[in-house]
Amino acid sequence: MSYYTDDLHSLSHTKWNCKYHIVLAPKYRRKEFYDARRIEIGKILRQLCEWKGVNIIEAEVCKDHIHMLVEIPPKMSISGFMGYLKGKSSQMIFEKWANARFKYRNREFWCRGYYVDTVGKNTKKIQEYIANQLKEDKLAEQLELELEDPFTGKKR
Repeated sequence: MSYYTDDLHSLSHTKWNCKYHIVLAPKYRRKEFYDARRIEIGKILRQLCEWKGVNIIEAEVCKDHIHMLVEIPPKMSISGFMGYLKGKSSQMIFEKWANARFKYRNREFWCRGYYVDTVGKNTKKIQEYIANQLKEDKLAEQLELELEDPFTGKKR
């Protein structure tokens, strides 16, 4: 047990190491995370995690989704935490950018679902994957062809 004790946390009668890789996206995968807004949304998510005692190990805000590697205490369910994170951050985003409310019906900023996976002993690999995600997205974007319709002149 000594080879991974630095990853262990403790509650009164519990030793725990609960890490999750989470991916969430805005409604309709709109490309909402850019420039100053990207930084502000990151601050909002960090603040909400601090309030709940959730540690962010690694996070990356891509332009149409967010990757997070987090440690969540076992007293909190992942679904309960995600409901809190998405619900409260939606409220804070709509307070900060009031005009965003008109793009999104019923104040729903995030997609209905999310992706979550337990990390286990692959923490370093997942951390590297998240850290490089933005670079990979930019490379993939450069590879996309912008074709022009010969009849209308509009890009497809």
